[in-house]
Amino acid sequence: MTLADRYPLLHAPARWEWGGLDVQFSTDLPPDRLVTNIHVICFVGDRIVLCRDDRDIWILPGGTREAGESIESCVIRELAEEAGAELAGPLHHFGAHYATTDRPAPYRPWQPHPHKAWLWCTADVTLTGHPTNPDDAEHILEVRPFPLAEAIAHAATDGPHLPELLQLAAELHPRGSLVTRAQTSRPSV
Repeated sequence: MTLADRYPLLHAPARWEWGGLDVQFSTDLPPDRLVTNIHVICFVGDRIVLCRDDRDIWILPGGTREAGESIESCVIRELAEEAGAELAGPLHHFGAHYATTDRPAPYRPWQPHPHKAWLWCTADVTLTGHPTNPDDAEHILEVRPFPLAEAIAHAATDGPHLPELLQLAAELHPRGSLVTRAQTSRPSV
């Protein structure tokens, strides 16, 4: 059975209207030049960190790369801004949503257009303080590590593919299969 068979919502072509984007998930990693956004499934022990924003949506920390910013530098900045967290181990890239936009220009002038990618990573983190909540970013009200089953349920508030993304991340995270230890059945979404 393939990953696409096991995680059909995650692998299904989708439309992200908020960005005028047609997207498709793959575990084939994109070239650095296509990566415009990076999001991290953060682990504190066997728990997954989620951030609740001022819309009452639970999100994964991450965001848009700045001009010339490396993937790791973006992750370090976004973890501080949205989760008040620091990397406690290496960053592991495990997949991406490849996107094509129908917008006439890139979101930021230095970004590739019309094709780009959202990189998904896992990492062990340490929660070190409060999110910095810069003025031009999401306003985070709460940061909390959840057991896998609860993280999956909360992540569904930000998109139908996210429960499967979290389950896949837990399965692929280098410390071992959290799915086997924490939950073996997928929740209904």
